Amino acid sequence: MGIQRVITFPSGTTPGWPAIAAELAAGGEVPTLRMIDGLPAFPDETPDPSWSELRVSLSGGMVTLRRHADTIQCVVWGNDDPALRSALELTTRAIASAGGVSPPLE
Repeated sequence: MGIQRVITFPSGTTPGWPAIAAELAAGGEVPTLRMIDGLPAFPDETPDPSWSELRVSLSGGMVTLRRHADTIQCVVWGNDDPALRSALELTTRAIASAGGVSPPLE
C-alpha cells in the first residue's frame, strides 16, 4: 500500500527542513533524516536548502518528502498500519503549518 498527501503553497515558496523539523518536534516527534536526495544522511545532518527529496524516520515509520516548485508530497509505503498513517498525517500537518497553509483533506 502507498499513501500520498500533497501540500500546495500558493506563494510558490515551500518551507525548509529546519521549519518542518521544528513543527514535527512540536507535535511530539523526533525526526531523523535517513536520506537526502537519494544519498544516505547522518542523523543530525541538515540538508542543503535546495533539497528535493528527504527520507524521514519517525516513530511510526518512514515518510518520504518530495519537494517541487510549489508543493511537497508526503509518501509512505507499507501495510495500512495506524502508526504509519499517524506519522503521515503528523508530517502533513507539520509541513502545512511550517508553510503557513492549511493541510490537505484526506
